[in-house]
Amino acid sequence: MTRTLPGVYTAKRKDGTTYYRSSITYRAKHISLGSYDTPDEAHHAYLLANDIIHDSSIGISDFPTDCILLFEKWVSLVNFRDNNIYISNPIYIRPYFFYYYFSPSHFFIFDKDDLFYYSSRKISCRGGHYFVADYGMQVNIMNRYGIKNYAVLNKDYRFINGNVNDFRYENIEIFNTYNGVSSFYKENKRYYKTKIHVKGNYTVGIYDTDIEAAIAYNKAIDILKKAGVKKAYTPNYMEDISPSAYADLYSSIKVSPKIERYLSE
Repeated sequence: MTRTLPGVYTAKRKDGTTYYRSSITYRAKHISLGSYDTPDEAHHAYLLANDIIHDSSIGISDFPTDCILLFEKWVSLVNFRDNNIYISNPIYIRPYFFYYYFSPSHFFIFDKDDLFYYSSRKISCRGGHYFVADYGMQVNIMNRYGIKNYAVLNKDYRFINGNVNDFRYENIEIFNTYNGVSSFYKENKRYYKTKIHVKGNYTVGIYDTDIEAAIAYNKAIDILKKAGVKKAYTPNYMEDISPSAYADLYSSIKVSPKIERYLSE
């Protein structure tokens, strides 16, 4: 590569055409700013980056819509300047939490304990769902915090402060943690409804506790398997109940006659 303007390097593509790379060194860290079609564009990116790292008054909200720098690069530079740590993802660190930015006005909030995870995994969005690539798999952000794909906001879970972009653990309350179980209020009391899908949704029963509802789901699975249903259901696993207590509840819990009838159909 041949150097031209400050922060600009000339490079060749495989087809022989020329392009220009921009970079800057700050606190002994060499930071790539991107590739550009002209040396003036690359130099402009360098000058912008230089302004950001030397002017503490420039913040994330100052990002212009027509900026030649990528937004995630802008965030990385502001964070590096203020917190002395370079992260390639668009993260800005606070003392006890951090922001993960998608735009100047759209960001998620995470606990500091999640910094290593999100600094090495980029969040993507498709169809309104946010996910990361983790060991070749797409992991839904909601699933990471115990929120199932079918969960309903303010029914199965809630964000305590009302901010649906605040994923700090203390801000997430899960109401229903078991497969096939949902909750509802009636006369100021919470009840738990169990449903299972067999050519349509079947109500297994309504129960006083989520443990009973979860065990009812497992019992319904067993009944349906004996009836020849081949569907691969995922049973509920309960850590805080002994095998004997589980067995007692399993034998006493009643399920819908419609489920029981599958044995005779």
